Amino acid sequence: MRMADSTNLHLGQAGEAYPDAFYVRVGEHQFVSTLHSQGAWQPGEQHLAPASALVLAEIERRLPSDKLVSRVSFDVLGVIHSGEIMIDVTVVRPGRSIELIEASMRHGDRTSILARIWRLASTDTEHVRGTEWTPLPPPDAMLTKTLSSEWSGGFIDSLDVRQDIEARPGRGRSWVRTRYPLVAGETDPPVAAFVKLADTANGLVVRERPSRVFFANVDLTVHFIRQPEPGWVGFDTRVNFGPSGLGETISVLSDIHGPVGTAAQSLTVRVGENLPDGRK
Repeated sequence: MRMADSTNLHLGQAGEAYPDAFYVRVGEHQFVSTLHSQGAWQPGEQHLAPASALVLAEIERRLPSDKLVSRVSFDVLGVIHSGEIMIDVTVVRPGRSIELIEASMRHGDRTSILARIWRLASTDTEHVRGTEWTPLPPPDAMLTKTLSSEWSGGFIDSLDVRQDIEARPGRGRSWVRTRYPLVAGETDPPVAAFVKLADTANGLVVRERPSRVFFANVDLTVHFIRQPEPGWVGFDTRVNFGPSGLGETISVLSDIHGPVGTAAQSLTVRVGENLPDGRK
């Protein structure tokens, strides 16, 4: 990817110092990505995991509410460019018990992420509480996994990963955490702190090596049944490829107290002559 000027570079990509955070705030709604947010497919892009969480974090900061995040969906409209970015937030459907919020990430006049978030009023449903998901073993019961053996990029390097010994290509249980906040000098909003790791699902139990098969996700949708606690994020993940270029990664997500919801990612799967430019 051609870098026209410094506004298109991750902070740290040219060798300068950068903080232990994924972004630096440079204006009320403006940020610069650091090398820690670097994506795994191209060096000049952001990874969707911190980028999606930054969009959600700005909703949580600008529109605080006692309503609960029920669903967050992120559509990737193109390369999530590094460098300077803007976050725009709009209330689509206001309401006392149900609201829909739309937000986007822009690089100049180009939108790279379009998000929609449902927030619902909290009610007492403890007496009917129940799920059909199996809790994960704790992180210390799993083995350390080094994702950099399959993936590159600053975001991957920021992760601490544990994985079940029974994990195999396309299926496995994992825990992931990072010590870095989204924005330098700021505390992550609670749900965004959890969501900033959700997009790692597609790289945890790869069905095929990324050096041979391209399987980037074009979206991320997370549904919650309760609000998660930040820290370790657990994944019970399945990766499926179809016969005609379509795929899906689907995970049950957990915090340290148990399952909290699900994440789904739609994949564009390409091999051989169908690999994107630069990967043939």
